[in-house]
Amino acid sequence: MIVLDTSALIDLFRGGEEIRKALGGDVASTAVNYHEIFAGIKHHKAKAEERFFRRFFSDIKILDLNLIAAERSGEIAGRLLSLGTVVNSVDVLIAGIAVANGAETLITRDRDFESISRVTELDIKVY
Repeated sequence: MIVLDTSALIDLFRGGEEIRKALGGDVASTAVNYHEIFAGIKHHKAKAEERFFRRFFSDIKILDLNLIAAERSGEIAGRLLSLGTVVNSVDVLIAGIAVANGAETLITRDRDFESISRVTELDIKVY
């Protein structure tokens, strides 16, 4: 399964060719990414984006933050802190959700995920 981070979702909306080439197979995102997308949509009152993402999110699997995912996120955060690396908590939650759900790959433009890739088996593709 491929998990799309918020940056990849935004690029997909904008018609980004790089992200379209990377897609294939079982695609998912997380409830945390849904939150980030809709926070921006509601802030900017972006009707076209809202229509696009409501339709898009209804067509893909949305992975939830549950106790297992929260524990995986905690493990990732602990490993990062042991290395002296601090990463945005939202990104750690997204990675934990992906790991808990058996995702193979996470696609993003966010370089914070490079640190996360050092402490997980998740294949992080930063473009």
